[in-house]
Amino acid sequence: QVQLVESGGGLVQAGGSLRLSCAASGRTFTSYGMAWFRQAPGKDREFVANIRWSDGATYHADSVKGRFTISRDNAKKTVHLQMISLKPEDTAVYYCAASLGFGPLFQSYHYSYWGQGTEVTVSS
Repeated sequence: QVQLVESGGGLVQAGGSLRLSCAASGRTFTSYGMAWFRQAPGKDREFVANIRWSDGATYHADSVKGRFTISRDNAKKTVHLQMISLKPEDTAVYYCAASLGFGPLFQSYHYSYWGQGTEVTVSS
């Protein structure tokens, strides 16, 4: 089992920045992939970015490229999502997820473990 706990959400003005963190515990392996998804009210859960624990390889959704960066700290078993130039349309609950592999895994069904989510609100 893998446990994931997100933190770092909050209220920020458009153009501002936030850094989300996801602390992993339990059974973690270097072959795992970690991801951030988000879900806005009334919308489907959307892939944001993912990263491979072993070498830091990443994928980012086109909608966030150049503004969001996923990274990991292996020693602390923590994954971060640095968000800059935030827009009101980035408002959502952001979820951390873990998959038993890594690649262009853009659908939520690829992920076996999920955190409880952290809310990000961007005001205009």
